[in-house]
Amino acid sequence: MDIEEFLKLADSVVFSETEKHLDDLQKAVLRGVWDGQKYSEIAEECYRTEAYVRNLASELWKMFSGILGENIRKSNIRSSLERSQSAYFLNCKNDSFNISNVHICSNNPSSIIPKERSPSPPKQQQIDLGTAPDIKKICDRTHQLKTLQNWIIQENCRLVSIIGLSGIGKTTLTRYLIQTLQPEFEAIIWRSFYTSPSLEITLKNLLLFLSNQSLTELPVSLEEQLSLLIEHLRTKRCLIILDDVQTLLNQGTLAGQYHPDSKNYSLLFKLIAETSHQSCLILNSWELPQDIVTLTDDNAPIRCLKLSGLGSAATEILHEKRLKDEEQWHLLIETYQGNPLWLKIVANMIQDIFRGRVAEFLKYDNLYLGEELTEILKQHLERLSKIEKTVITTLSQEKQPLGIAELIEISKLPATDVFKAIQSLERRCLIETEEQQQQTYFKVSPIIQQYLILNCQ
Repeated sequence: MDIEEFLKLADSVVFSETEKHLDDLQKAVLRGVWDGQKYSEIAEECYRTEAYVRNLASELWKMFSGILGENIRKSNIRSSLERSQSAYFLNCKNDSFNISNVHICSNNPSSIIPKERSPSPPKQQQIDLGTAPDIKKICDRTHQLKTLQNWIIQENCRLVSIIGLSGIGKTTLTRYLIQTLQPEFEAIIWRSFYTSPSLEITLKNLLLFLSNQSLTELPVSLEEQLSLLIEHLRTKRCLIILDDVQTLLNQGTLAGQYHPDSKNYSLLFKLIAETSHQSCLILNSWELPQDIVTLTDDNAPIRCLKLSGLGSAATEILHEKRLKDEEQWHLLIETYQGNPLWLKIVANMIQDIFRGRVAEFLKYDNLYLGEELTEILKQHLERLSKIEKTVITTLSQEKQPLGIAELIEISKLPATDVFKAIQSLERRCLIETEEQQQQTYFKVSPIIQQYLILNCQ
């Protein structure tokens, strides 16, 4: 048996039980095992973390154990599949035989089908990833991926939002999620909202794709177009990803208010969220539209994942940047909130100026922002309303976190304005909270504090 026969046999075994084929990453793990590679080597070739590959492999071994009726591990998957095939030659001449609950046809030992059932041919998929980035190596987001997979596959959520600061990894996470979800959907489309397209353009784009370009004439009215879209989402299982949704939202107002030119997107989002169908819409954004916030509920098929920093998993980035003084890395990760992009920016600077010596960089009080990070923070803070700017500036000027009463006193804003500002800033992921003696206190991260000190004087 060569590698291609091994993969074909493994895929047949899985399809016989699940009616799903192995995806590319699962095959990559099996190919690596065949070649005797370590999980770290497989991960490097697949641009994944070792932790993720180990987790994926563990799920594979559990699946094969259930199908083949024996304890499958990395060390015996190859021999077990080879044995399942060779059993044909030992146990039958012209008839078929069974391995656990799997039926092997005598005419072709590699052909495995379930008892009394023939596999139907896989459905042809429509995939248009548009301007989606290439898959990159992702730091350990195993928990978040499992959460998203559970929401979409197990709970059949119709609308899932992923929010977080620029650079936190929303796009990378979603791009990787697609690969794991791909076998579940008949159609997958990714569109970036970086240019703030009108709803009419978006609907036309979606309808042409979902009709496989066969739609010769679009319905005239917006209501008819929306109705036709829902019809497509009901007749086939579709995954729609809309990236950079924050471009539809207004600046200078509280979080989640639509720009006047984009208000009708509310019709699209609410219709997909509230109408029964078998598809899913994923929204990536710095903040959520207010109507989506209102709809999100554990009792409804609508979920929101607030993506935070990487924590200790961010050490992978610092390893890749070949930084020194590993015992100091946790300070760097904490200061830059575990934000992958922010850490890459500062790591490049530390490598350029300090030859990778983190301890030497940390001697300086003024945190490094640089032009790139300064511009990112500027884009976030320019979106704030007047009362939000007052509250976040007040927080940045204090060394200790502030409670609501102190914020009202120092900012000189009415209590209702402080409540609104705090809620909006939290939805934008721009402030942090901590609990002390059954009271909530608010603060800003050192990076945002540094930006505000330098730019609000």
